[in-house]
Amino acid sequence: MEKTLKQSTEQGSHSIKIVLYGPESTGKTTLSRLLAQKYKTQWVPEYMRQYLEDKWETSQKTITQDDLIPIAKGQIALENKAVKKANTYLFCDTNLLEIQVYSEYYYNGYCPTQIKQAADKNSYHHYFLTYIDVPWEEDKLRDRPNDRLKMFYIFEAMLRKKQIPYTILKGSVEERMKTAIQTIQKLSAH
Repeated sequence: MEKTLKQSTEQGSHSIKIVLYGPESTGKTTLSRLLAQKYKTQWVPEYMRQYLEDKWETSQKTITQDDLIPIAKGQIALENKAVKKANTYLFCDTNLLEIQVYSEYYYNGYCPTQIKQAADKNSYHHYFLTYIDVPWEEDKLRDRPNDRLKMFYIFEAMLRKKQIPYTILKGSVEERMKTAIQTIQKLSAH
């Protein structure tokens, strides 16, 4: 696992990094995989999911504030590993900014300073903010199906506050992919 929350500056680290970002159960993982397949590149899975599933399986315990730094370090470790194999693009199914948003939401404004600082320093070229117009898929980690619209606006507010470029992805998987591909073509042209 990473010792810091810094992005790699090694070979491949100059890929165009795109984050799938937004509330739970809005298609981020599906889109990350599909975009990576389309562009024949790497995608970074959400480390928090695996970490929390493992924690539940071994101890029947849920997330606490003590888990936030290990989750953030695990996310960066996956990203730094994937970027070494990526081509022009790297698709990230979440990042530290998403962890910050969830932390502040679940813990009444609290997020470890180390995560907030790294979220500000780490660099991505574009964010795809996933809308809530897909059916809720229940699983053992998802817990707030009625908060998705509220969370969408919280995620969007963070992007606006930090003046981060983003595109909202709405509609079917096909419609979302079409919008994403058009946006990626514009990014590539620059």
